Amino acid sequence: MGTQVETHVQYNHSYVVTSTEEYMAQEDDWDRDLLLDPAWEKQQRKTFTAWCNSHLRKAGTQIENIEDDFRNGLKLMLLLEVISGERLPKPDKGKMRFHKIANVNKALDFISSKGVKLVSIGAEEIVDGNLKMTLGMIWTIILRFAIQDISVEETSAKEGLLLWCQRKTAPYRNVNVQNFHISWKDGLALCALIHRHRPDLIDYAKLRKDDPIGNLNTAFEVAEKYLDIPKMLDAEDIVNTPKPDEKAIMTYVSCFYHAFAGAEQAETAANRICKVLAVNQENEKLMEEYEKLASELLEWIRRTIPWLENRVAEKSMSAMRRKLEDFRDYRRVHKPPRVQEKCQLEINFNTLQTKLRLSNRPAFMPSEGKMVSDIANAWKGLEQVEKGYEEWLLTEIRRLERLDHLAEKFKQKATLHETWTRGKEEALTLRDYEAASLYEVRALLRRHEAFESDLAAHQDRVEQIAAIAQELNELDYHDAASVNSRCQAICDQWDTLGTLTQKRRDALERVEKLLETIDQLYLEFAKRAAPFNNWLDGASEDLQDMFIVHSIEEIQTLITAHEQFKATLPEADKERAAIAGIQAEVQKIAQTYGIKLSAGNPYSALSHLDIASKWDTVKQLVPHRDQTLQEELARQQANERLRRQFAAQANIIGPWIQTKMEEIGHVSADISGSLEDQMNHLKQHEQNIINYKTNIDKLEGDHQLIQEALVFDNKHTSYTMEHIRVGWEQLLTTIARTINEVENQILTRDAKGISQEQMNEFRASFNHFDRKRNGMMDPDDFRACLISMGYDLGEVEFARIMTLVDPNNTGVVTFQAFIDFMTRETAETDTAEQVMASFKILASDKNYITVEELRRELPPEQAEYCITRMTKYVGADSVSGALDYVSFSNALYGESDL
Repeated sequence: MGTQVETHVQYNHSYVVTSTEEYMAQEDDWDRDLLLDPAWEKQQRKTFTAWCNSHLRKAGTQIENIEDDFRNGLKLMLLLEVISGERLPKPDKGKMRFHKIANVNKALDFISSKGVKLVSIGAEEIVDGNLKMTLGMIWTIILRFAIQDISVEETSAKEGLLLWCQRKTAPYRNVNVQNFHISWKDGLALCALIHRHRPDLIDYAKLRKDDPIGNLNTAFEVAEKYLDIPKMLDAEDIVNTPKPDEKAIMTYVSCFYHAFAGAEQAETAANRICKVLAVNQENEKLMEEYEKLASELLEWIRRTIPWLENRVAEKSMSAMRRKLEDFRDYRRVHKPPRVQEKCQLEINFNTLQTKLRLSNRPAFMPSEGKMVSDIANAWKGLEQVEKGYEEWLLTEIRRLERLDHLAEKFKQKATLHETWTRGKEEALTLRDYEAASLYEVRALLRRHEAFESDLAAHQDRVEQIAAIAQELNELDYHDAASVNSRCQAICDQWDTLGTLTQKRRDALERVEKLLETIDQLYLEFAKRAAPFNNWLDGASEDLQDMFIVHSIEEIQTLITAHEQFKATLPEADKERAAIAGIQAEVQKIAQTYGIKLSAGNPYSALSHLDIASKWDTVKQLVPHRDQTLQEELARQQANERLRRQFAAQANIIGPWIQTKMEEIGHVSADISGSLEDQMNHLKQHEQNIINYKTNIDKLEGDHQLIQEALVFDNKHTSYTMEHIRVGWEQLLTTIARTINEVENQILTRDAKGISQEQMNEFRASFNHFDRKRNGMMDPDDFRACLISMGYDLGEVEFARIMTLVDPNNTGVVTFQAFIDFMTRETAETDTAEQVMASFKILASDKNYITVEELRRELPPEQAEYCITRMTKYVGADSVSGALDYVSFSNALYGESDL
């Protein structure tokens, strides 16, 4: 990242003591160098001189000739004081040779005190101006104070510096750093180091590999002007030397390492913050998605429940059937996606909680009313209302079906009665007996008696009409007003007929004594024809009577009753023949004795023709009734086949679902294999369940046929479609939840470094104390489990542990929570203190951080995330725009400021 580097080179004054053998090896290398190319000596002379001056200028001085200016030891001691930060013994002020040797020895003794063993380098050679010895001494100082303390990924000194260069230049084309000599000849490696840390200083894309001198001079000029690194090398010397001097190159490159060390530290701190913020942003996104899904699901439930609670009945069967079809669409089309959303919501919630635990974040608490338990309660309420709505629909359809039947029956009986009563009031109010003869009066009396018999026979019909009207009222028939009005008119008329009948009888009996003769044959005809006529009317009415049945047994009962009725027809035919014989006897007597008959039987309005006509009607209705009953029998037989077909599938699917539930439970509790084995088994069960869905769909089709046939019971199975649906939904939810639990266990195992044997031990301990075998332990069982594992628990300690394993206070401990607790102490996660320390580095050790620093050190997305959430810093050292990174770090981990 483009971070402004420190312009003054500083060194860490702490050091790791180098063994004598290592420095002996360095000195041996130096002795061999004494025999090498003089070009290297020239490069070292220039590089070491520039390096020394980069430090001596801090004390206000410099050297020009490296072999002469260190001869008196004074600037040598000053150089060591500057680069070490320590005070050396007071130098001798004299100018004699022994004064100079004493000062040089003080410098050499100080170097030796730092664990560096000087071989073949003595004070006399330095005082005498021996160039090679002087260069060797300066190289030893550079190794000790500029290169030895470099450490990159457990490598140090030369190897560490080389690894640092390789890492920084790896992304750049034409750069391959393998050493400290020929890898640097084309200048691209130096330019890449500068561009990596300060891309604003060099346009690397414009550099050419065939222009090494231009590349080197560009690097030297930029380093000297912007990074305060003096020019220590000549481009021509490096390019024209087959193998540039390694020590000169190392010395110069080490200056870049120290110049960019501060930026490295800031980059590390920024990376840590970015990692923490990325985790937090991902978790917040998951939380927002949960809140959104929960809100949508709860809103759907809120809108659906009033619709299901609307129990306003329709007045017609077609309207109620439309309601039933709408409900079926809801069950088939609208509800299944919501079932999946509910299951996915629970899975997302569990995954989020697992990620929060693994990243050492506080548990997620959804908004009020959006907990998983709240959604489950709302869903339970929806299903309760849904069940009640379906029962109400079926009950209402049965009620309307019953109402339609009763209403039609009421109309039929009322019409028959009104037809029978038509003109009866006028006939009862006639005073025809006043001018009648005795015979006519007796005829009128007998006729009236027949009428009374007829009237009594119709009493049952009137009572049936009243009973049907009352039932229609009790069942809340929509047109009850017109039914009541018609029934009341019939009852009023019936009372009137009763009164008029009694009055007419009284009048006839008063004149009966005046009349003597009655034709017995007419009388007998009337007495026998009237009940037979009533029987014919009743038979005709029964044969035309409507019926409703729901089983083969019921229709068989009707068929049996009809067969019994047909068995009585021969006896009825004999009675008809007897009545016809009476009429024939009357005609025979009249012809025999020349009697002039009146227009009709004075005792009855019926004639033998009436009886014959009604008898023919009954004979025609019998086969029609046979056909109607057989058609209904065929329909009931078809319904029975539907019942058996549905039962055959339901009796297979129901136990299959139960078996799968038990198999899933066994797989989740099995500890003989790895979690991956459990996951494979669960995935196989899930695929089997998905493949089995066609059987559920087929059963749904059979159920719809049964519903359309209005079949409401089935004695061949104890399973209803609702049982199958609920069991299927529970099976889908169980397999999804179990797979999610195993996935979370794998996630926890991998994140916490738990072995399979440990996971099996945890599962065995959990299963032992899971007494209900439902995947959850009660607090008492959990306490017993901890005690068996060696925990010494007091009430306070156990209460603390329960807040960890049951943060939502559900009263149970799941296996996932049990694993989290058992592995919690070994987890290595970021802490609030680590994040605060990282912010402190970015803030240059201040107690606050500014907006500019955040935008400079962090990527734009993470920087804006921090700026929008950090509060204003209110300390005594606050400045304009200062932000409080301490409170922000604590808030990330759910901790309060101390």
